[in-house]
Amino acid sequence: MRSARPILLIEDDRVDAMTVRRALRDIHVTNHLVVTSDGVAALEYLRDPNNQQPCIILLDLNMPRMNGIEFLRAIRNDVHLCHLPVIVLTTSGDEQDRMNSFNLGVAGYMLKPVSYNQFVEVVRAIDFYWTLSELPPEA
Repeated sequence: MRSARPILLIEDDRVDAMTVRRALRDIHVTNHLVVTSDGVAALEYLRDPNNQQPCIILLDLNMPRMNGIEFLRAIRNDVHLCHLPVIVLTTSGDEQDRMNSFNLGVAGYMLKPVSYNQFVEVVRAIDFYWTLSELPPEA
């Protein structure tokens, strides 16, 4: 990622979180990865003034306490967080999840592949897109 700001991964599955971390390392992304296990923990992180805002949020949908759609609703209704770019990275191929996500302003919706090599390619595509994108200034 071009920005030096951290990447926020909202993921309750420890193996998937480790896979994202490994894939980022393998494609030489040096941004610090912050991992939270659900939407509630992510909102706490984002609302803490001592934490740097992420350059991008990678969001799983199926999580305890507050799922991904609920998290998206919360940040889109928060004037201080609504500008943050979010890419859904999930196992859910459900059409309603996709529609809800895009209606809540996600920048992309990616299905988690089963094989590690395909997973790396998905993460590489996300990195490539965000390296080329012109992001708004840091809030």
